[in-house]
Amino acid sequence: MAGNRAITVVGIGGSLREGSQSEHALRAVLAGAKSAGASTVEITGDRLVLPFYDIAIDERSDAARDLVAAIRAADGLVVVSPGYHGGPSGLVKNALDYVEDLRHDARPYLHGRAVGTVAVAYGWQAAVTTLNQLRTTVHALRGWPTPLGGAVNSVETKFDENGQASDAKVETTLRTIGEQVVDFARR
Repeated sequence: MAGNRAITVVGIGGSLREGSQSEHALRAVLAGAKSAGASTVEITGDRLVLPFYDIAIDERSDAARDLVAAIRAADGLVVVSPGYHGGPSGLVKNALDYVEDLRHDARPYLHGRAVGTVAVAYGWQAAVTTLNQLRTTVHALRGWPTPLGGAVNSVETKFDENGQASDAKVETTLRTIGEQVVDFARR
């Protein structure tokens, strides 16, 4: 656990489209983590373009090594995915598959790490089912999902060019998730 030292929260997610709704949601959660005193690292877009995860391959791309190193050093994580057909994007799921490379660490997988999860989708059904799948994946990787998760329906809530959500309740929820990640990491 982090104790009194500085907390680092790594945010993974978004899509390949710069300025996507899910990327804005990720930044809102990370803003909550920053306001709670954490330093943050954002891994989005092109930085998530990784070879398909294969446990049998020892050699990793530079981007994959950077991702794994960032997660290894993290006290907490934030994972935000667009909802594609009721599940997380392949981009985000493949990034999470690389957590397998931490299996032999002193803190294997996401052990002891708080993880905030958010899904952004065009409709409630896809947003909620994607959020559930993210939380299930975090559990399988031994992470601690925060009590509050975020399902953002992009039909009803939009982020402007500055990343501000059109719904103040959504903005508050996202920032609270970031604060919870930091709070749990300190414990």
